[in-house]
This record gives sequence, structure tokens and C-alpha cells, in this order.
Amino acid sequence: MDQNRLKIAFLTATNARDKKSRSGTLYHMGQALQKHCGDVYYLGPLDTKMENLTRWFNDVSIKLLKKNYSYEHSILLSKSYARIIKRKLREESFDLIFAPVASTEIVFLNTEIPIVYTADATFALISDYYPDYFSSQIVLSRMEGNFIEKSAIQKADLILYPSRWAAQSAIRDYKSDKSKVHIIPFGANIDEAPSKKIIKGKKKFGNCKLLFLGVDWKRKGGGIAFETLLELEKMGFIAELTVCGCIPPEECVHDRMTVIPFLDKNDRIQSKELNELFLKSDFLLLPTRSEAYGVVFCEANAFGLPVITTNTGGVSSVIESGKNGFMLPIDATGIDYAELIKEIYMDDEKYYGLVLSSRETFDEKLNWDSWAKTVCKLINRII
Repeated sequence: MDQNRLKIAFLTATNARDKKSRSGTLYHMGQALQKHCGDVYYLGPLDTKMENLTRWFNDVSIKLLKKNYSYEHSILLSKSYARIIKRKLREESFDLIFAPVASTEIVFLNTEIPIVYTADATFALISDYYPDYFSSQIVLSRMEGNFIEKSAIQKADLILYPSRWAAQSAIRDYKSDKSKVHIIPFGANIDEAPSKKIIKGKKKFGNCKLLFLGVDWKRKGGGIAFETLLELEKMGFIAELTVCGCIPPEECVHDRMTVIPFLDKNDRIQSKELNELFLKSDFLLLPTRSEAYGVVFCEANAFGLPVITTNTGGVSSVIESGKNGFMLPIDATGIDYAELIKEIYMDDEKYYGLVLSSRETFDEKLNWDSWAKTVCKLINRII
């Protein structure tokens, strides 16, 4: 290894080399840093029995209080992580600690090594924004979560977010030093994008093919996507909907809807099948109800696939309406989505222009190489 290259401790509690972890974001971050910034040493996964205990706290809280305890934002767990990480840091001499989504891991870590912290949202945002889990926490959990988030933001020497939505929260809710906060879009979690020649040769496939990709049918707006399919049919516009990543409710059945419950990116054959879905679809339709960022939008754009989604959370930092897709208001219905899709698809010049500008957006900023090059410039300022 080049002795002049930075030695980067990549700090995560989970296994960052597993593409299923955080949908592959941690994996691709590590690969991009290795390529552009320095030599990456993975400190995770962190083996601690304390996580079992905090998970048990959550189970008891749900059973007795009907509320969640956010075990991932536990002070007990944070202190346990610190002890493990301290031992690991003694094994090598590092120039930098890169801590993605690792607020709990760094809070009680006493070190002189500069720390870069990155996440797609703050605890304050997700506590009231994401349904079910975070919106029904016990008071203690909220207190611990906010303490950990604030402490991590104060401890970090550099703080990176992929959206204005998250960056503004760090400054507004946790009084972060503005000079430490930077907005850098995340990239697409794919190993290789198709050539521009393939994108330029993209053709429509008869019936308009819509792709719904997400593990949470309800939160990702699956009901609205299904309603869109029905509304298009009423308009006499024949479309097909492929649902990948989840199983719709029993009542959501249609002759022109195909369901693929799961595709594993770690599996070469299944990863290729996912790429084919991107290539052979006409739109990514994701009327999401809550979204911190949306790496799947970056992935769609890599394949020249325009995105039809919702203006919520951090989405507006990924999608620019008219360039790489369109955002509709949160209260938009299936009729609204159907009318927009039909209008774009029926206009060849508009549709194919959108295909090309979607890929251009990926090439310009929604890729991990661009992310890493910008990150490295910032890292060099603090080393």
C-alpha cells in the first residue's frame, strides 16, 4: 500500500461489506473512499452482547407500554460500542475515522483522530417523520436519541448529509456549527452503470411499464401506485406495474401487475435481474409517504429511468422536476400520477428527453465517484 495514502477507519456497528446492509450504501461508500481517498479498514461488525439487552428493553416496552424503545440509540449500547472500538483503534494507527450512520458508535469514543460523521437524517427528523416505529417511542428513548445525535454532531470534525432537509435539521435542531455541515448527494448502489450508448438506444416497450421498488408497501406509497394503474386503465391507457421488494395486500391484484417479492443484490443472477427491471421499465413509480433521501432514485437514473415520486423529506435534493423525474405533492392521488405519466409518455420528445437528462443527472452528481471526490477535498482540510 502507498505509505502516503490516508488510513481510514470505517466505523459501523454492522457489516459494511454486506450489500444488504443499508441497501448497499455502506458498501459503496467504503469502495468509493478506497478508490479516491485512502486505504479503508473496516471496524465493523461490532460484536457486543449489549445490543441483545437493549433489544430486550424494546420487547418489554412494547409489551407493557405499547411503545418502542429505540435500542439503536441507547446510551448503554453507545458505551459498550466505545469500549470495543477503543480496542480496535489500538491495533492500527489511523488518520481518520469515517462514521456513516454511526452516532451511537462515536458518542463515548475518546480519541484525537478526526471524525467524519454522515447520515441521511437526524434523530429529530425521523422521530416524528417515519410512521409506526419512531412515532411511538417512550420518553426515555427520545431523550437518549436526541442526546446521542447532538453529542455526535458536536464531536464530529466534519458532518456530511445528502440533502438540505437533513443538513438544516442538524443546524436548526442541534445547533451544529454551520462550517462543519456540507451537503453531498449519495450515489447509486450499483456495481456498474450501463453505457450511455445503451441509454441513448432506449425504446418504449409497447404498454407503459411502471416499476415500484421498495420493501415497505405502505410507506413507499404502494396503494397509490396500484391506484395509478387502475386510473390509467380507466383512461384507456394500458400500463403494466411490476412490484419488486415486497408483497402487496391481497386486495391489490391485477392481470397487469407482476410481483417479485425480493431480489438479493449479493447474488449475481438476481442483481442482473434487478438491472434488467431498471432497463426495461419506462418509469420508476414511487409515491413515497416518507423518504430521507432515496438512493433508489439514483439507481433508476443510472439506467436512464425517469422517476415519478413525492415531494417529501429529502427527495427534492435528488429529484429536479423536469430533469430526472417529477415530484408531486404529498396529497396527490392516483389520478394525479396517472395524468402525469400519460402526458409524458404520449409525448416522445418529452419522454426521451427526460430519459437522457435522467442519465445526465446520474453522471453529473448521483454517483459515488462524484461523492467521494468531493468528500476527499473536505477531508484534506481537516487532516
